[in-house]
Parts: sequence; structure tokens; C-alpha cells
Amino acid sequence: MLNTATLRAAGCDVDAGLARCVNNEALYIRLVNMALDDSNFSRLTDAVASGDLKAGFEAAHALKGVTANLSLTPLLTPITEITELLRHPEPDADCGALIEAITAARDKLLALRD
Repeated sequence: MLNTATLRAAGCDVDAGLARCVNNEALYIRLVNMALDDSNFSRLTDAVASGDLKAGFEAAHALKGVTANLSLTPLLTPITEITELLRHPEPDADCGALIEAITAARDKLLALRD
């Protein structure tokens, strides 16, 4: 079940996230659920797969803001890395490992819902 205890155990900085939600736990959990369903995850994956690095950067940057505000550290770390990689992409930049890390971290958090 997705709650502050399971998020803490998964490596999220729940106290910082709660502080941004005026310590309203119900609000925080609702926002975390919304963040995990964010369409920018598929937008990022699709953009990188198609080579549209500008759209990939925009999606990654949006996800970075959401995951940072909620202190979803397991997601924030690889999202921050891919955001910076896509900000000034090199021609041979390989985003595959970061996409896999983001997907794995998101899947782990989504599994907490069950």
C-alpha cells in the first residue's frame, strides 16, 4: 500500500515532501499518485526512442520538477541525470540506461499501490 512508510522505505525523502504539502499526508499521497501517473513518463520514453531530444528534454524537465517537489528521490536522481543529458545533448548520447533506471524506479513505486 502506498503510504508515507512505504515511500520512506523505498528511499523517498517523505519529510521534505510533506513539508511542501504543509504536512498534509492525504494531499502528499494524492500528489505522489498523480506524479506516478504523469503522462510525461511516456512522453519522455517516446521522444527519446524517436530521437526527438527537444521533446524528451521538455518531458524530463517537467518530471524533474514534480519529483523534486515531492522528494521522490529514487525517481529524481535518474530524471535529473537525463534532464541534464538532454539539455545539451551530444550526438552520441545514449539515454537507454537512464530510461531503464527511470522505468524501474517508477515501477517500484507503482508496485507500492498494490
